[in-house]
Amino acid sequence: MKIRRDLFSFRNRVVVIVVGILLGALSLLYTNNMAQRLKEKEQHDVALWAHAMERVNRDVLGGTIQATDPLVEDLISNNNNIPFIITNENLEVIKSHLIPDKIIDHPDRLRRYIYKLSEENTPLTVKLWWTNDHYHIIFYGKSALLKSLYYFPYIQILVIAAFMALGFIAFRSSKHDEQNRVWIGLAKETAHQLGTPTSSLLGWIEYLRSQPVDQGAVEEMQKDLTHLMKIVDRFSKIGSETPLTPANINEVVGESVMYFRKRIPRNVTLDYNGLAIAPVQANINAALFEWVVENLMKNSLDALQGHGAIDVRISSDDRHVMIDVRDTGKGIPKGNWKRIFEPGFTTKTRGWGLGLSLSRRIVEEYHQGKIAVIDSEMGKGTTIRITLKRIFEG
Repeated sequence: MKIRRDLFSFRNRVVVIVVGILLGALSLLYTNNMAQRLKEKEQHDVALWAHAMERVNRDVLGGTIQATDPLVEDLISNNNNIPFIITNENLEVIKSHLIPDKIIDHPDRLRRYIYKLSEENTPLTVKLWWTNDHYHIIFYGKSALLKSLYYFPYIQILVIAAFMALGFIAFRSSKHDEQNRVWIGLAKETAHQLGTPTSSLLGWIEYLRSQPVDQGAVEEMQKDLTHLMKIVDRFSKIGSETPLTPANINEVVGESVMYFRKRIPRNVTLDYNGLAIAPVQANINAALFEWVVENLMKNSLDALQGHGAIDVRISSDDRHVMIDVRDTGKGIPKGNWKRIFEPGFTTKTRGWGLGLSLSRRIVEEYHQGKIAVIDSEMGKGTTIRITLKRIFEG
């Protein structure tokens, strides 16, 4: 069922991407068609100007253009947004429109600009009616509107892509929030369901204390029940306000190590340096933080497969407290160093892949710390580090 849902989700994403590409392609084709039609219209307009100039040249006086028809002059220069330069056969400027003076007054710039206009549109030659040796040339470029049309589809594509990205982010965010609500509800319901049997077990242990049985075994049962009640408390805290209080990290981690040490296989050793070094403090929620440490030790134990060593070490500097959990297990490929903290990722045949994901959430979201694989080598082991902000006693 999960695979089918994933395929459906992937198919939806593909459909959205294909629709976005089609919309962008259609927009590009339509706008390019409009741009081509506008370009043809502008070329036709310039051809009309050339024809109008030949008409004006019938009233030439002194070898310069002087229009006797105001309508023709207005047609050529005033009522258009096409940049142009009119020169004589020696490329001396006779008239210009929408061309900056810094280009007209600078010969080198003018030559380069004329070449640019020639690349955009083929220049038109206007013959003078009284001689075959003299003529005028119209160099013209693209109007501002035509240039805008060329760029418009790319802007549209960017806008469509932006909306798709925002929609995808919003979808993922809403889906993530929904998943969070489901997991929080599941955690609280689990805590509620575990409440009744733990209370019953507490009564049975009290009963066994009064019976002629091995009291050492009863004491170990009491420790397991106490640990189970801690787990219930942890589940009940998921999704709730989590107060952080100053705590001795050496002692908090030490309690988890001591509990774990008595429940590991004989061929596995568990070392801890925290009780032999100076205490360090950080703001934590002890119940949730112990959960993280136990998750890391449990993952290390699974990696050992019944034989090897686990080393839990505390270190610190002026700003941070570091808790390293190192094992001599099978190691993690470097490509999975970050993926192991993703929900659902697991290399085990059993399990949901939630332990390290919950650990990261507890460390990073609740404690504003960091958790990461800092070293791993296939066949030699892995080291995962928790980093917290250190505090000092006032």
